[in-house]
Amino acid sequence: MVREPASPVKDKNYDLIHALQLSLEHIWRMETYIADAEDRGDTELATWFRALQDTSRQAGEQGKRMLATRLQQESG
Repeated sequence: MVREPASPVKDKNYDLIHALQLSLEHIWRMETYIADAEDRGDTELATWFRALQDTSRQAGEQGKRMLATRLQQESG
C-alpha cells in the first residue's frame, strides 16, 4: 500500500478534522448524484446514493462530537 507523505501539520487532531471534512463534502456531493439519478428516473441508484449519504452523515455527526470533546479537553 502506498502512503501519502507525512502531513506537514503536526496537530494531533489533523486526521480527524480531515476525515470529518471529507465526510461532510461527501454528503454535499451525493446531492448532485441523487439529483442526476432522479432526473434519469433511476430510483434504485438514487436510493443507493441516499444510503451512502446517510452513512456519511452519521460519520460526520460522530466526527463532530469527537472533535468537540477533544477540543474541550484541550482547553479545559
